[in-house]
Amino acid sequence: MSEQLGSNKPFYAIKDVAIITVISLFYLCLSYVLVGFNSNQLVLVLLFNILYYTSAVSRKFILGFSIFIVYWILFDYMKAFPNYLFSDVHIADLYHLEKHIFGIFSGGRILTPNEFLRNHHAAFIDFIGGIFYLMWIPVPLAFAAYLFFVKKELFLRFALTFVLVNMIGFVIYYIYPAAPPWYVQYHGFVFLAHTHSNPAGLIRFDHLLHTTIFQSIYRQGSNVFAAMPSLHSSYPVIVLYYGLKNKMGAMNVVFGIVMVGIWFTAVYASHHYVLDVLAGITCAIIGINLFNLLLKRTALGTFVEKMRVVIA
Repeated sequence: MSEQLGSNKPFYAIKDVAIITVISLFYLCLSYVLVGFNSNQLVLVLLFNILYYTSAVSRKFILGFSIFIVYWILFDYMKAFPNYLFSDVHIADLYHLEKHIFGIFSGGRILTPNEFLRNHHAAFIDFIGGIFYLMWIPVPLAFAAYLFFVKKELFLRFALTFVLVNMIGFVIYYIYPAAPPWYVQYHGFVFLAHTHSNPAGLIRFDHLLHTTIFQSIYRQGSNVFAAMPSLHSSYPVIVLYYGLKNKMGAMNVVFGIVMVGIWFTAVYASHHYVLDVLAGITCAIIGINLFNLLLKRTALGTFVEKMRVVIA
């Protein structure tokens, strides 16, 4: 195949093939050593290689989305370095703080919002909440794909902001490991290091539709004690911000509804406290503003422009 990529450089340059092959094998070997083999790792490598070698457009697409791939790899590798090995896990103190600030008096006692909603769940809300919670990654990725084909510079800014917000969240995970509400419901205030992830209230969605969607998702969870901040709550904030910058009109209303739906479901399904959600929102706001500051005062703008040329 003689397809070119901008200059006289062959589409299948031997040097590029060697580099991509080495990176692919290195990633698989390192993943095996750190977290063990997972079929998702092989799927990722195959997908990257297929898109890289299929056409000029697909190559530029996967190179642009490499920013998200870096995030996914770092998130996966967190399994090799559990945050509870570096700091004490916050269980009881976070629970009592939530109850103190947002407690709801019901049945003669004060409950956290999670406990109150757990006692007052309904099939319709289980269904709608499950749909919202399934959007936490597909919506940002679909939005990123849209920006890639419409406004590449905005795509890069969105992708880099997304990763920056995650990096801020990851740092907080290691500084302040925190148990989710469902952990207290099932295990009390006793710290159990090797507790597996749990779909919690989202299991009702699976039962309602006779499926195992959320069971499968949470079976692959990286860290149980990473509830604060709620990055589930951060992502839709980033999407809405860049949707507004892109002046997407009615679509921003949809983004806003999805955002509020994810926030509510995070609490309703006992995956996060209200405090976690607020921390996630704050994390997104800080990340967005920090990225804009770096864009103005550092060489980040030059880097974005160079990346834009690569994927243009």
